[in-house]
Amino acid sequence: QVQLVESGGGLVQAGGSLSLSCTSSERTLSSYIMGWFREAPGKDREFVAAISRGGATTSYADSLKGRSAISRDKAKNTVYLQMNSLKLEDTAVYYCAADVLLPGGWGTPPVGASYWGQGTQVTVSS
Repeated sequence: QVQLVESGGGLVQAGGSLSLSCTSSERTLSSYIMGWFREAPGKDREFVAAISRGGATTSYADSLKGRSAISRDKAKNTVYLQMNSLKLEDTAVYYCAADVLLPGGWGTPPVGASYWGQGTQVTVSS
């Protein structure tokens, strides 16, 4: 089992930026493909971004492509999601995920993940 802890969510005005962090105190996250998903009220959980074990390969959902950046710091055992130019529709609970499942390989949408954090709320206001 992998315990993931997210932080960095909050309230931000449209057009603003927010940085989310995800870490684990008892597991080395570098062993896993890591990712972020989000779930808006009344909607299914959807993929946001993923990063390979070494950090060289990343993948983004079209909804946030060009406005977000996923990264990881092995020394800090932390994965980050930087989001810019936030829109009202980015409001959701954002979940960190470990062992992101990519049966079709990079470039295809992930189908889920083996481990999930508790989620952090991101609210974008007008």
